[in-house]
Amino acid sequence: MCEIEILPLASMEITLEKIELLKRLFPEVFKEGKIDFDLLKRTLGQWVDPGKERFGLNWPGKAECMKVIQTPSVGTLLPMRDESVNFDSTENIIIEGDNLEVLKLLQKSYFGKVKMIYIDPPYNTGNEFIYPDNYREGLQEYLRFSGQVDADGYKLTANTETEGRYHSKWLSMMYPRLFLARNLLREDGVIFVSIDDNEVHNLRALTNEVFGEENFVGIIVWQNATDNNPSNIATEHEYIICFAKNKSDLPTEWKSESLYTKEQLVKIGQILAARNKSLEELRADYSRWFKENRRFLGPLDRYKYIDFEGVYTGSQSVHNPGREGYRYDVIHPKTGRPCIQPLMGYRFPPETMNQLINEGRILFGEDERKIVEIKLYAKDYRQKLSSVIDLDGRLGAYDLTRIFPNSNRLFNNPKPVELIRSLIDFVCSPDDLVLDFFSGSATTADSVLHLNKQDNGNRKFILVQLPEKTENPEYPTIAHIARERVRRVIENLNAEDSDKLDLGGNARQDRGFKSFKLASSNFKVWDGAAERMTDVAQTIDMFAENIKEKRSQEDILYELLLKAGFPLTSPVEKMTLAGKEVFSVAEGTLLICLEEKFTLDVIEAMVDLDPSQILCLDKGFQNNDQLKVNVVQTIKSRNRHEESDIVLRVV
Repeated sequence: MCEIEILPLASMEITLEKIELLKRLFPEVFKEGKIDFDLLKRTLGQWVDPGKERFGLNWPGKAECMKVIQTPSVGTLLPMRDESVNFDSTENIIIEGDNLEVLKLLQKSYFGKVKMIYIDPPYNTGNEFIYPDNYREGLQEYLRFSGQVDADGYKLTANTETEGRYHSKWLSMMYPRLFLARNLLREDGVIFVSIDDNEVHNLRALTNEVFGEENFVGIIVWQNATDNNPSNIATEHEYIICFAKNKSDLPTEWKSESLYTKEQLVKIGQILAARNKSLEELRADYSRWFKENRRFLGPLDRYKYIDFEGVYTGSQSVHNPGREGYRYDVIHPKTGRPCIQPLMGYRFPPETMNQLINEGRILFGEDERKIVEIKLYAKDYRQKLSSVIDLDGRLGAYDLTRIFPNSNRLFNNPKPVELIRSLIDFVCSPDDLVLDFFSGSATTADSVLHLNKQDNGNRKFILVQLPEKTENPEYPTIAHIARERVRRVIENLNAEDSDKLDLGGNARQDRGFKSFKLASSNFKVWDGAAERMTDVAQTIDMFAENIKEKRSQEDILYELLLKAGFPLTSPVEKMTLAGKEVFSVAEGTLLICLEEKFTLDVIEAMVDLDPSQILCLDKGFQNNDQLKVNVVQTIKSRNRHEESDIVLRVV
């Protein structure tokens, strides 16, 4: 009768969003350049006999993974104001919950918006906690795990090698999460996954399938330990696998301009330049400092020269790479003879070389037998992302100890801030969004906040962490540790920048986070429990009041934001229209009225603000069909005469 849309309370159905672009959105169905039609059918929800599967990664339970992916979540994310910092203004998010359910809930609001994902999933060492029970739970199992419903019979398991499906269980846990995570990446987005020898071979095959082998970017070998135990081969490294959403959309190279060692070297140059009057004194002073500290400079240990412009080294970038370049003579200023030319000639014409010489940018050797170099200042240094990183793995524990000086071993094997910060620095621009859905102790958030301080950026983060139990009564779950760590990092950064805070005592950068907790929907969702009821009257009574008890308007508001496709950090303004409370989202793009009774005047007032969407509770119509007809006609008239396109939805 009335053209009013019903807002779906389940999360976005993935396959319906992806059928259009097979190659870009379903790289997993392409095998050796050809479409595997059986796999395509299974990806689209049709059963295919596993016996017909051909070349590719396969394991017991794989076919079930697609069913897990395609089962929508009917959960919600409840706001936790008391566990947040600057809740109303921040764009950072920390979510406590099962990451599979959370990834489903984020699909509509964050589809294609994440620049970088970093995850540190369980390494499947056989003893660690992997995931509750059967590794692919739905919302009800998570609610039992987190104590939100009756937990009788619920258990946690470790995936030991004596299990018959040791690798299969781990793959069944990872596959749907990686599949859903890929949807959230931007077209130029990338994912980094930490792993060790236990599953690196399976993870590489799995990411080949989910992201497409053509989107493999590289593997970083992280040398993070010195193993003195007797063994055949001492294992002193882990891996970080990197894939792109679409490798063709990445820049040709990643370069980092922010490096702690570089910053310190630039500062040393400034200090020495300020206290020395002559160039000879400056060079002698720096030479002494350089000899004492060279071993600490890492990739900058070639920067052994200084002038009043700063510390510098010689760069061989005068060489023409790969093919014949320019040929001409560069005369040595002391010997008067031509300097030896690079093997393939110079990379720029003689006019450019003469200009560099006149500017003092060319470095000559003692005589003409050395090829000239370009003067490269430390302040202009840009680091490459190497396939081998040498970084002490214990630094992560030291980071945590500095933040929690009175607590011992809050979290096992946290990743170092320096490691994650460097990855973010190479990949992300100052305003990008970073996601970590195995966030642990929140190293990723720590890294984002410190990098923002370093370069005055405004990167945002979303963390997801299962409330895994700890033995620490002060922080009963890992999610508690994560939130407290980020709180303390923010406090420390604000203390360091006390002279830069605004009048309200807040940093001009975004130093806050919204906390959310995974829970069942605020609305009573028709499911199997209702269908099994034999008493029709009981069923009708159950859904007559479709909002659950003890759920606030703010709880409902954030569920509607998610289900309507708006980010959880969308600005929300409360206003009064025609005597009723209305929420204006994203500067009026969406208007939400949660009043249980309203009149046509309220709808007309909202329509006058020309939003894209209006959301109301169905019960607000009070079973008044005439009111529904009037509301629909009001919106139709507005759309027709004002060229608007207002959509009215109810829940």
